[in-house]
Amino acid sequence: MLALASELAGVGRVTNRQLLDLAIRAPRVMIDGVETSAALGIRRGTVVSIEPFEVVPLAPRVVTLEADVVLIPGLVDTHVHINEPGRTEWEGFESATAAAAAAGVTTIIDMPLNSLPPTLTAAALATKRKVARGRCHVDVGFWGGAVPTNLADLPDLFADGVFGVKCFLQDSGVPEFPPLSATELLTAMRVVADIGGLMLVHAEDPGVLHVSPTPQGRSYAAFVDSRPDTAEAVAIATVIEASAATGCRAHIVHLSSAAGADLVRRAKAAGVPITAETCPHYLTLAAETIPDGSPQFKCCPPIRGGADQDALWAALADGTIDIVVTDHSPSTPELKLLEVGDLGLAWGGIASLQFGFAAVLAQATRRGVTLADVLRWMSSGPADLAGLPAKGRIAIGADADLVALADGERFTVTTESIKHRHPVTPYLGAELLGVVRRRWLRGTELQDDMVAGQLLRKQS
Repeated sequence: MLALASELAGVGRVTNRQLLDLAIRAPRVMIDGVETSAALGIRRGTVVSIEPFEVVPLAPRVVTLEADVVLIPGLVDTHVHINEPGRTEWEGFESATAAAAAAGVTTIIDMPLNSLPPTLTAAALATKRKVARGRCHVDVGFWGGAVPTNLADLPDLFADGVFGVKCFLQDSGVPEFPPLSATELLTAMRVVADIGGLMLVHAEDPGVLHVSPTPQGRSYAAFVDSRPDTAEAVAIATVIEASAATGCRAHIVHLSSAAGADLVRRAKAAGVPITAETCPHYLTLAAETIPDGSPQFKCCPPIRGGADQDALWAALADGTIDIVVTDHSPSTPELKLLEVGDLGLAWGGIASLQFGFAAVLAQATRRGVTLADVLRWMSSGPADLAGLPAKGRIAIGADADLVALADGERFTVTTESIKHRHPVTPYLGAELLGVVRRRWLRGTELQDDMVAGQLLRKQS
């Protein structure tokens, strides 16, 4: 009876001199990287007070959490390929955001490809927003793209609220999103620097890839040989040179290698405005354990060996790598060629939005890395990269995007549990750590069928 009453009403003081809509009392809550206890007051979707746990704020609804869950900020994933419109059979806003909500990811930012049209103009951005509106379970923002033919369109993209623009230095895999040459990259970064924007770069060098072995057949080792770490390192060096020359903020997406991490480390020490991300699959999977003929593990750059994995964890620990995001990039099962198993012909992309955090938390626990570190990499860090100060943290003035996480509870990934469009993921059958019990988006508790997400714009 007492537990039921705590869900319905509270008795106590009005906090922060404001009437509340909701209060959440948590015996365990992560605030500023420290686990503590607190009572949060929420009004109009914003955290307006943080009181001692013993306080029962005056609110029409007071939720008191159990001691086996920790209240964490909603996760932020800034690298998600939703693919709608145009390739909605691969993934769409409804299915991708449902997978995000199931994982405790309350904010995602959509990549400019592989939708048709790609997000290369303000008109294409408007088309994407029109399709997404009213279909998102969580908040969604958008990256734009930079290709050789749209550099004059970049100012309008930024003016319409993209959080930055992404480019490739080699073939993207889709013809409508061609790569930039080194000279074009320099030109594009001058434009982005003048706007005060951010350039995201898929860094693999086409020259190195051209002379590398052609990927073919079922051998995973042969596929890794076709995308060597030298391709990543040479391309990152190109980005560093362009960033230093233009002053443009650059961000290396899905960093996969020790060699690449070392270049970023040295560039940061030299004052180059560069950041980097890595992904759950690079931190939790290793080439030595991937069976041949398994295209669900294929991505570019590839999952490398255990030595590179250890180097990536070390680079996270020393601040070389700033964030961990999924690069959720699904396709249809037919394009993955699961029955054929040809790593050269199959579409490359890891479907992981729903399971990335739990996979990283499981590996972090084995390595003695704290939950606070994981949240910095997967919540506040991505929010900071995108310029979303109200996301990714529990603080007064922040959005009440909150997750009650059973951080000691394990679960096994089953086909039935998968929320994204197709049940293809390298994590199928894996035992992961951290079960989402409840989640709130701007103070609204999310149910599985609830579409409460807003479309976000970068504020200038």
